[in-house]
Amino acid sequence: MDVINDEYYMSLALDLASRAQGQTGINPVVGCVIVKDGRIVGIGTHLKRGTAHAEVHALAMAGDEARGATVYVTLEPCSHYGKTPPCCDALIAAGAARVVVACEDPNPRVAGRGIAKLREAGIPVETGTLGERAKRLNEAFNKYITTGLPFVTCKVASTLDGRIAARTGDSRWVSGPEAREAVHTLRHRHDGIMVGVGTLLADNPSLTTRLSVPALHPVRIVVDSALRTPPDARVLQQEAEAGRTVILTTEGADASRRAALERTGAEIVPCGAGPKVDLAEAMRRLGEREIGSVLLEGGGILNGAMLEAGLIDKVILFIAPKIIGGPESPSAFAFAGFEK
Repeated sequence: MDVINDEYYMSLALDLASRAQGQTGINPVVGCVIVKDGRIVGIGTHLKRGTAHAEVHALAMAGDEARGATVYVTLEPCSHYGKTPPCCDALIAAGAARVVVACEDPNPRVAGRGIAKLREAGIPVETGTLGERAKRLNEAFNKYITTGLPFVTCKVASTLDGRIAARTGDSRWVSGPEAREAVHTLRHRHDGIMVGVGTLLADNPSLTTRLSVPALHPVRIVVDSALRTPPDARVLQQEAEAGRTVILTTEGADASRRAALERTGAEIVPCGAGPKVDLAEAMRRLGEREIGSVLLEGGGILNGAMLEAGLIDKVILFIAPKIIGGPESPSAFAFAGFEK
């Protein structure tokens, strides 16, 4: 085992995988590099759910040179038939001499079986090379595949004194153009974007990805207990480039408002009897719809409720060198607060 070379080639494989973030839905991002006699002979990335995995692309490029080669793959090769055949079988048939895996697949259908199958075929397998980096790259997949719940990233742009708007409600712009560009990349990398109805009524956002390169558009999610969303809201416009819209509400919401919103093409999903949306149930409902990651761009009330309920996995905080002040200026997280 050559640790330096293993880490070098695994780093290349991880770079390949990272380029596909936002394209694979609830599938993980995976990269593969095949090396023979000190030369890269094949590379591959999983590009879209239901299509060939990274190992298959790399083997196709390597051709006959895969025999006797070392294969570097960022996630344990699958050993079961899903939407595509098992990658383990392809590596065995290609005659790989050695396989280096960054981390095991937490999917209960794999979970070490792929590595075991390769070893049973007489192929040495090394695990753990740049494993922590690989786990971070697929943090959303890792949570979703083991719990059925989406990985929630809360994005906030605040001032130095923790405010997200002035006391008048004006929030354009707390941050700058570089931060806004970064946020559109974050949107592209998540399956859904979630806001509360208060943010929707105040800003009327489109919740689409506006990048200079083609991008996939996440599902637009609105938390709206009383269905106050206007039928002409931008999130309900069904342009070709926009994602579909899901409105999370309560079982007691007004039936006529629900019908009006459903006529726009929105999916209305009751979550609890009310008066507020049951956020834990809402996350389960989103998971059932194969929304494996959510970018929370709510106001302070929704952010606070999600934080208090323990439903936020990660916070990305952009802090602007500004002070707004004022006890009535909204804060990033508005809730009763933890006792300690």
